[in-house]
Amino acid sequence: MTASTTRRTAAARSRLAAAGAIAVAGALLLSGCGDMRDKPGTGDESAGAPQGANAPLFDKLPKRIQASKVIKVGSDIAYPPIEFKKNGKNVGVDLDLGAALSKELGVKLEFNNSVFDALLTGMRSKRYDIAMSAMTDTKERQEGIDPKTGKKASEGVDFIDYFSAGASLYTKKGDTKGIKGWEDLCGKKIGVQRGTVSDNFAKGESKKCEESDKDPISIEAYDNDLEAQTRLKAGGVDAVSSDFPSAVYAAATSGGGKDFEIIGDQVAANPYGIAVGKDDTQLRDALKAALEAIIKNGAYEKVLKTWGVEAGAVKEVKINGGQ
Repeated sequence: MTASTTRRTAAARSRLAAAGAIAVAGALLLSGCGDMRDKPGTGDESAGAPQGANAPLFDKLPKRIQASKVIKVGSDIAYPPIEFKKNGKNVGVDLDLGAALSKELGVKLEFNNSVFDALLTGMRSKRYDIAMSAMTDTKERQEGIDPKTGKKASEGVDFIDYFSAGASLYTKKGDTKGIKGWEDLCGKKIGVQRGTVSDNFAKGESKKCEESDKDPISIEAYDNDLEAQTRLKAGGVDAVSSDFPSAVYAAATSGGGKDFEIIGDQVAANPYGIAVGKDDTQLRDALKAALEAIIKNGAYEKVLKTWGVEAGAVKEVKINGGQ
């Protein structure tokens, strides 16, 4: 789930995604809808049974993790298809990747549900070892900068980048209100998830409206995307913005694909990262090695194909590659 508490980066408020990111958008639309509609995935908490010391990368883990055989993961499990609940189970891209990582590390990745903007705070309080929740790797997060004040608020975190995506707009299907892109939102209402790149991006675009002597964008922020989608279906907002995978999933599945349509190209493309504490370098490096291993053995690609988001795959695992 695209600034210190944003799911996506706020650094590129006026920058459209690069050509490659736009290609990702098109590919996701073409390949994603059929796959994401019906495949449940396997990534609930029972998947990826720990193998302990017999696992290839167990010895790379910190002693405390070896002893507990659990990596506590903070995640906002309300962001399909990345992580969400289906038939009472936690499923999605991150859950399936977590299960694959578990096999390499020999310990369980235990996903714990929380509000998105409390995940990094939960890490600092040691409630979680890591955060994995469609969280964008940004310089602000790396350095612990509060995007609202521009001041340092914490020691920051390191990221292991594992996916790439931007933010997208969508409207009611067949009722776009004349919206073709962000530039058409002046004077209109938009729904966003609170504290995400869409929230920050909308605020930046609203300022541009006012600077051009146009009416500002009316921004309604919700705890999760599902609330924003409900508001859009009811006609309470003109559009919703969320990370591209979530937007594609909503357009493909809500109302059997009849509720929403994607508008324009994604913006502010940046990597999702697994967040790890600055002082937890051994765990960070073990997770990086595990991610590299599942990319090499094909498990990573298999997970992304299951959810129809393989166009967002990374070929190289970077630490703190976000801008």
